[in-house]
Amino acid sequence: MSGPARYGEGADPYGERAGEAPGPYGEDATGGAESATGGAAGGTGEGSGAGVLCVRFRLSREPGAPDLLPALLATVEGLTPLVQALPPDTALADVRGARRYFGRDVAELAALVRVRTLALHGVVCAIGVGPTPLIARMAAREARFGATVTVTEDGLAAYLDRKPVIALPGVGPATARTLCSYGLDSAGRVAAAPLGTLQRILGARAGRELRARAHGIDPTPVTPDALSRALSAHRAFDRDELDRDRQRRALLSLTEELGTRLRAEEQVCASLQLTVRYADRSTTVRSRALPEPSAHTRALTAAAYGLHEALGLQRARVRGLVLRAEGLRPAAGAAHQLSLDPEDDKAHRLEAAADRARRRFGAGAVVPGTLAA
Repeated sequence: MSGPARYGEGADPYGERAGEAPGPYGEDATGGAESATGGAAGGTGEGSGAGVLCVRFRLSREPGAPDLLPALLATVEGLTPLVQALPPDTALADVRGARRYFGRDVAELAALVRVRTLALHGVVCAIGVGPTPLIARMAAREARFGATVTVTEDGLAAYLDRKPVIALPGVGPATARTLCSYGLDSAGRVAAAPLGTLQRILGARAGRELRARAHGIDPTPVTPDALSRALSAHRAFDRDELDRDRQRRALLSLTEELGTRLRAEEQVCASLQLTVRYADRSTTVRSRALPEPSAHTRALTAAAYGLHEALGLQRARVRGLVLRAEGLRPAAGAAHQLSLDPEDDKAHRLEAAADRARRRFGAGAVVPGTLAA
């Protein structure tokens, strides 16, 4: 490869040249970074401002497949201690300190991650590089497995300018339709819109947050050891799923799985995070705090259904759902609001009986009637 291809000058949006396939270790294994923004990350990488990696691992979705994410996180932690898990298959890594420590630029560190995960675990990954976690995650969604998409600080405005507004994290189909009806169909137009206009359309907080994302602003730090404080489960659909009832059935199976795991580990969670993956590889992430920390499937299901309903997906082509239980804490120390409703006590006793049956006869011994149909 003679040099880095620039976005819009013969390179496709995934950072790969037409007609060239990635080598066995990926496109940038020798340290030549493909830049999706018109600026290559070269030299020491100090001037590019790109120091966050978002790594997507190609993991098996089969039910009996081993959970390789903890081992893959440990491999990335060999370069930097600032590694945050984003289950089921993604990690964020802040490598700004690692660039100085190892004397390598960000592209060489990304290539090193790809080589190590492939050599040690047989797992191929796609990497997005950016100045903030938000931009790194957007770049990772565009990256093909075995390749890296790099967004530099200098090229950030050009990268975001023509992105469809739905590509911004936190913008779902319903919000995108609303913005497009006002002519705000791209991230560049949202960034150029007055703050007051966005706040009148979406509300004060949502408008302010959206405008910040359209400018690539993300104050969220990379938080290490997030995997130990959360549990997640995912369901991938065999095809684009438009049926809301089937999506709700998948959510029910996810809350059943998470509730069973939480109770088995004697933990409760404070909130749920729902990630919806669409056919175009974009995602929407929403979170909701529970009324009180809980491990009961009934409470988890109500919160998950509420998150799903609030998205207003309608005819969105959904490819997968990830439900994450966050804010884990020991169940013994969690407060519980007493209830005079006999149905609540009955549901808890039935849940305990179902857990005993699962421990004795297997996870599929007791399932909700909706899932058994």
